[in-house]
Amino acid sequence: MSRKGWLVTLAGVGLNLALGILYAWSIFSKQLTEPLEKGGFGWTRTQATLPYTLAIACFALMMVPAGRLQDKVGPRLIATVGAALTGLGLFVASFASPAVAWPAMLGFGLLAGTGFGLGYAATTPAAVKWFPPEKKGLITGIVVGGFGVAPVYISPLAKHLLATYGVSISFRILAGAFSVAMLALAQFIQDPPRAAPRKAAVGGAADATWREMIRAPAFWSLYLQYAFAATAGLMIIGHLAKIVAVQSGGAASVALVLPLLAVFNAGGRVAAGVVSDRIGRMITVAFVCILQAFNMAFFSSYTTEAGFLLGGALAGFNYGACLSLFPASAADQWGTRNLGLNYGILFTAWGVGGVVGPVLASFIADSQGSYATAYQVASLLLAAATVLALLSYVAVSVDVASREVTIRLAGGRRVTRPPAPANDPVGAGSRIQEG
Repeated sequence: MSRKGWLVTLAGVGLNLALGILYAWSIFSKQLTEPLEKGGFGWTRTQATLPYTLAIACFALMMVPAGRLQDKVGPRLIATVGAALTGLGLFVASFASPAVAWPAMLGFGLLAGTGFGLGYAATTPAAVKWFPPEKKGLITGIVVGGFGVAPVYISPLAKHLLATYGVSISFRILAGAFSVAMLALAQFIQDPPRAAPRKAAVGGAADATWREMIRAPAFWSLYLQYAFAATAGLMIIGHLAKIVAVQSGGAASVALVLPLLAVFNAGGRVAAGVVSDRIGRMITVAFVCILQAFNMAFFSSYTTEAGFLLGGALAGFNYGACLSLFPASAADQWGTRNLGLNYGILFTAWGVGGVVGPVLASFIADSQGSYATAYQVASLLLAAATVLALLSYVAVSVDVASREVTIRLAGGRRVTRPPAPANDPVGAGSRIQEG
C-alpha cells in the first residue's frame, strides 16, 4: 500500500506542477499592461488582475463540490475533468485582445479556475489517505509543493513564449502541452481501499461530517487565519512582476525573484509539514504568520534586486507553509474520511484572501501609485492571524454546578481553579492536572 501511496503522491505532484500556472499569472499580467507597440494589450492593472482574481474565486468555490464529489465517486474522475477544463480554459483565453477582455475572464478565470479547483481537490486528500497520521504534514507538503514550485519552470517558459509568439499563441501552446500531461497524470490519482473510520487526533472529532466541523469554534478560527494569510501571499504573487518594476524604477529584474519565490513557496510547504508533524500545527502557523507580518511591514522598502530576493523568498516560504498546514490541521481535527469536502469548505478562506488581496493591491496601486497601504493592511491581518493561532492553545471551560473553571493548555495540561475558600481569597488551592 505504501508503494502505491507514493505513486499517487508523485502523480499529485505532477498534476499540481501544471495547475500551478495560476501562480505565473503575474508574467501574463505584466505583458497585458504593456502598450500595444510593445506587444501588450494596453490594459490597466485592474483589468489584467480580474482574470486571476476570478480564477482564484472559482478555484476556491469549486473545492467544496469537488471535495464532496471526489469523496463519493473517487478522485480520478474529478482530476480528469479538472485537467480537461484547465486546458480548455487556456485555449479560450487565447482569444482575448486589446479591445476584448471577456475570453480571458471566461477562459482563464472561469474555466481554468474551475479546473484548478477540481484538480487540486483531488490530489491532496487522495495522497494523504494512503499514509498514517504521523505523515500527514509531510505528504500534504510534498503534494501541494508541486503547485508552489510550478512558476520555476512556467515563468521562464511563459516569458519565452510571450517574447517569441505573443499572448494568443502562448496560451494555445500551453493549453495543448498541459492538457496532454494533466490528463495522463490524472489517471493515477485514486483512493486506497475503503477502511473503517479512524479516530482523529486528540482533541478532534473522529471523521467528522462537514456539519459537525462548521459548528466547532476551531473551524472559524482556522478560517480567519487562512483568509488573512492568503490575502498577503496572493497579493504579492499576483503582482510581483509589476511590484518589482514600480518599486525599483525598472532597475531590478523579476527574472530571479519570481523563480526564487516559487522555490521557497514549495519549500515552505514541505518544511512546514515536516516541522508541524513534530512541534504542532498551530505553533507553526503562528510562527509563519508573524514572520510574514514583518515581511509585509517592510515590503515597501524593498527597491533593489537583493531586497526583492529577500522579500520574495520570505513571502513565498510563509505563504507556501500555510498551504500544507491548514489541510493537515483539518485532517488532524476532523479525520480523513470526509477530508475532501471538509477541506474544500475550509479552502474557501483561501478564495476570500485570493479575491481581497489582489483586488485591494490593484485598487490601491491604481489610485495611489504605490502598494504601500496594501502591505500595511496585510501586515495587520497577519498579526491578527498570529493571535488566533496562539489562542487555539488555550481552551477555557466553566462547570457551573461545581463552580470550577478549567483552562486547558497545549499538550493536554489543564490548570484547574476551584472556588476559593473563605480563608483563601486568592485561590491558593489551584492545581494543575494532566488532561
